[in-house]
Amino acid sequence: MSLVLDPAAQDLLFREARTANTFTDEPVTEEQVQAIYDLVKYGPTAFNQSPLRITLVRSAEARERLVQHMAEGNQPKTAAAPLVAILSADNEFHEELPTLFPHFPQAKDVFFSERAAREGAATLNAALQAAYFIIGVRAAGLAAGPMTGLDFEGVRKEFLDDDHTPLMVVNIGRPGPDAWFPRSPRLGYEDVVTTV
Repeated sequence: MSLVLDPAAQDLLFREARTANTFTDEPVTEEQVQAIYDLVKYGPTAFNQSPLRITLVRSAEARERLVQHMAEGNQPKTAAAPLVAILSADNEFHEELPTLFPHFPQAKDVFFSERAAREGAATLNAALQAAYFIIGVRAAGLAAGPMTGLDFEGVRKEFLDDDHTPLMVVNIGRPGPDAWFPRSPRLGYEDVVTTV
């Protein structure tokens, strides 16, 4: 095999990792979340725009409000997970570009002065960062349960504002009993790669 990453790390991050559906009650600490972010913030985004925003749902009151916006099958998982994160795209990310893209601070106005351009860029690049976040959760030895079965507009109104677009909710913790569904099939290399 031509991968440099240790096989055990490959298993932890990809081959053995699954979407968790149950969790133990062991808490996820602020230090763990900080370590996850401090790793995944280095993942690339266009213009280094870094539009992902993370809302940690820790209080019982906030959790109850969130559960009401989850699809019926996702409600018990979200209610029981030790930590829940709402991942969203900041459509005003361009305000940070003079700091994040200092060699061309004009990018803020040249490319992202229009809201529609910002929304498209924010959604794409925050989705990339959401994938990095999930891998970071796995790298911390935790399990992630990302879900898009939710009332997006309800979550936005309840927890965010008009400048943020919710992308997904991620349950986080140590996997509990029967946490995994059987692995679904994957497409092979020859099914997805074309050489021209």
